[in-house]
Amino acid sequence: MEANEFAAAMDELRPAARSGNAEAEELIGVMYALGLGVERDYERAFDWYLRAAMKGHPGAQSGVGWYYETGLGLPAPDPVRAYMWYNLSAIGGDPDAAISLEDISRKMTREQIEEATVMVGDYKPWLYPFR
Repeated sequence: MEANEFAAAMDELRPAARSGNAEAEELIGVMYALGLGVERDYERAFDWYLRAAMKGHPGAQSGVGWYYETGLGLPAPDPVRAYMWYNLSAIGGDPDAAISLEDISRKMTREQIEEATVMVGDYKPWLYPFR
């Protein structure tokens, strides 16, 4: 990808992603999100980010949060799920997630934040059992 050889990058990433490599899944998500060597496709990008996010990839979790925040590739924005994924990403160590979490929390009601916090509690022990 760094050499802008996106077809070759996809050829390298697909087998790793199919084997469950979260880093490869996240990078394929980036390629679909930005249209790098493939047609831009927000739905497919979201799907690839979500696969990596469910494996505990903090960058992908932040990406999933962004898709929920904006609603791109989804039926509608969902600030509760966006908050949840940004929060999980921050727990995982993504430095930008804390900023995104702060930004979206300003747009949410107290009830929405409470709902998202419950969801974080559901996911955190599974994604980050030692944090």
